[in-house]
Amino acid sequence: MPKLKRTDEEKKQARGDGPEFVEALDRGLRVIQAFSREGRPMTLSKAAELTGLARATVRRILLTLKASGFVHGDDRLFSLTPRVLLLASSYLASNQINTVVQPSMDVAATAAHEVCSLAVLDGEQVVFIARATPTRMFSAGIEIGHRLPAYCTSVGRALLSRMPDDQLRQAIERMTLAPMTPQTITDQEALIESIVAVRSDGYSLVDGEAEHGFRSISVPIRRYDGAIVAAANIGGHVDRITVDEMKERFLPLLKQLAATVQPLLV
Repeated sequence: MPKLKRTDEEKKQARGDGPEFVEALDRGLRVIQAFSREGRPMTLSKAAELTGLARATVRRILLTLKASGFVHGDDRLFSLTPRVLLLASSYLASNQINTVVQPSMDVAATAAHEVCSLAVLDGEQVVFIARATPTRMFSAGIEIGHRLPAYCTSVGRALLSRMPDDQLRQAIERMTLAPMTPQTITDQEALIESIVAVRSDGYSLVDGEAEHGFRSISVPIRRYDGAIVAAANIGGHVDRITVDEMKERFLPLLKQLAATVQPLLV
């Protein structure tokens, strides 16, 4: 007997959505997120394809977002407007971590003469939520809001180290460990071992695994009770800094940063 198509209510139950789940809002957010996957203005058909929603549903959502000033477009192409940045700025304004950690990051970046970044874990990715630049005219680096896989970044491994062993193993088994560079660790056991080592070492150092020619060192950022809530890193290109220099120069700065902010994070 052919399998019957699940109703919307059954789909909601399968996702674990409770009676207070607002499906219309969820669909609107899915459409907004689809723009980041396409990376350019989208057609109605493409938005429907990326979200898995009906064209008629996507059209209503896009027209609603257009009326609210979040989307610009005609009947053919749609794109986000700068008003969407209000969503990000609301997060940054309400997030205590940024406010508390930023001054210490500025100190670390100035002393290291390199960019210092702060990241949090979002599913299988890390999201960079703060950045400090050394005092000079220009400094390239990862921008706020940038995402990277957690498994191959120093901040990601520092954040994943907070998981108990069984939870960590389950998380790694769910990930697709694609090689970002020839140096990327894609063996599950080796990756778990490197993450577990962060607990005893107190830091994570990734050498050319996320980006060729770039190495990074990170420490967990803990709140007052010891729980890891973020990770701070300093990175540099291999032609400017060796692994030993990172440990000697950058690690003490990051440890001082973490120790300074821990009593202030509640």
